[in-house]
Amino acid sequence: MAESVRVFDLHLHTTASDGTMSPAEIVRYAKGKGLRVIAITDHDTIEGLQEGMHEGDKVGLEVIPGVELSADAPRGTMHLLGYYIDPACSELADKLMVLQQARMERNLAIVEKLRGLGIPIELSEVKEAPEHGQIGRPHFAYAMVQKGYAQNIQDAFDRYLGKGRPAYVEKFRFSPEEAMHFIRKAGGITVLAHPFTLKQPQPADFDAFIGELKREGLDGIEVYYPEHSDGQRKLYRDVAQKYGLVISGGSDFHGFNKDEADLGEGYGDRELTYSLVEAIKARREQRLKGL
Repeated sequence: MAESVRVFDLHLHTTASDGTMSPAEIVRYAKGKGLRVIAITDHDTIEGLQEGMHEGDKVGLEVIPGVELSADAPRGTMHLLGYYIDPACSELADKLMVLQQARMERNLAIVEKLRGLGIPIELSEVKEAPEHGQIGRPHFAYAMVQKGYAQNIQDAFDRYLGKGRPAYVEKFRFSPEEAMHFIRKAGGITVLAHPFTLKQPQPADFDAFIGELKREGLDGIEVYYPEHSDGQRKLYRDVAQKYGLVISGGSDFHGFNKDEADLGEGYGDRELTYSLVEAIKARREQRLKGL
């Protein structure tokens, strides 16, 4: 009998970034749901990995140390998942500090833009928002609602904080080549997350783009994801096979404050088995041997 899709979930977030569960809590939750392995992939931070891995050892759940990095893309949005990274890698830690500093500078710039629009909101007020993890635009939106400058979170984004709106500030991102290099230096492999967000207009465009990323060191594609259609999954799977890339899958679970798939659910065929994780491990071993 084939194992359930709930054997693994290789894309999730904790309170170290924008999730609502601590690393230890999410490990226990995954164990309770019957998963065998998860990857903790917080945005631009590895701060939750030690706690999650320690809890995994306690409860008997395999925890893959990971990270999700934002990268520049010709169109759409690009995120890269790093699997099996070394949390003690100083070079990766230094680069993540660059991202954290850039995030702080972006937040201060948003404060200034809002002030120029007649919306005096201080960063101290933004930090009081009941959102979890790293301070970002959702925190600003909540503060704007609380002070009566927006009707709701979506209104704040639509009128002020969304891309192209008057208080929007572009996010600093590394190039894909830089991000993949940092992941490799930390002993990990790189998987393209939720490729539908790249907004490649035609399958041939996606194919060509993946070919470019493969030459720069891409190891895999997140084929199985809640928002991928059957047609998209087939395209991504076919392209992964064409370029000899591993296949990944996950829920992108953040907790219960967002309308999204639950941990271990919503991202594909029920015949997915632990062999997918084994293939990712094998790819990492090849990387470590310089292959």
